[in-house]
Amino acid sequence: MQKYDFSLKTRDGQKVESILIAGRDQPDAERKLHQMYRNCVVTRCEVRQSDDKYCQAVFIEDVLTLIAKYH
Repeated sequence: MQKYDFSLKTRDGQKVESILIAGRDQPDAERKLHQMYRNCVVTRCEVRQSDDKYCQAVFIEDVLTLIAKYH
């Protein structure tokens, strides 16, 4: 799942910079954005690559095995 970095102008005219939203694609992320900020105008959208290294699950048994191996 990719992340999209949005800047927008709210219906009241306030500028909001850098809202990071995850989505399957840009239309999915924009749909989520419009659920939070109704009637907003998107002024910028950039794709941010997610860091896969943080998405990997770590099992406690694997950590204990590594500790026991080098201890």
